[in-house]
Amino acid sequence: MVEVTVTPQSSLADRPVQIRVQGLSPSQLVTLRAWLKDEQGECFQSRAFFHADEAGEVDPGLHAALGGSYSGVWPMGLLWFLQPDTLFRRLVKRDVAGSPFRVRLEVLDGLSLGTDPREQPLASCEAERWYVGPGVQRVPIREGRVRGALFLPP
Repeated sequence: MVEVTVTPQSSLADRPVQIRVQGLSPSQLVTLRAWLKDEQGECFQSRAFFHADEAGEVDPGLHAALGGSYSGVWPMGLLWFLQPDTLFRRLVKRDVAGSPFRVRLEVLDGLSLGTDPREQPLASCEAERWYVGPGVQRVPIREGRVRGALFLPP
């Protein structure tokens, strides 16, 4: 049975995570796809192609991506190379304290270039990427023409 995991499943956006796929056939060609919807409902996604190792595993931190949104060994590549489906959109988190970005990770058999909704992933999981740690207080700043926010640790 194919399984994809993100460790830790919930983390701050600037912290590294480990993505691993297990249960593949040795040398199986797969596509790892990451996608999320921002607060306006825009979809951002990335994908990378991998050959499983002799144990039937893929680890983007150890194995080189053969192509897709990036190539080479990039442990966080699937998260760093998220691109919008609509041109000229930027991935911006407005509600940094209230909710995380929920990134969906999927493993697809073979090379997958499209976004066919009928395409069933071999495995999938979800990771939460928070922008503010637990207990951090956000204080709005409005002084003259200066606007900003002060984030105070617990």
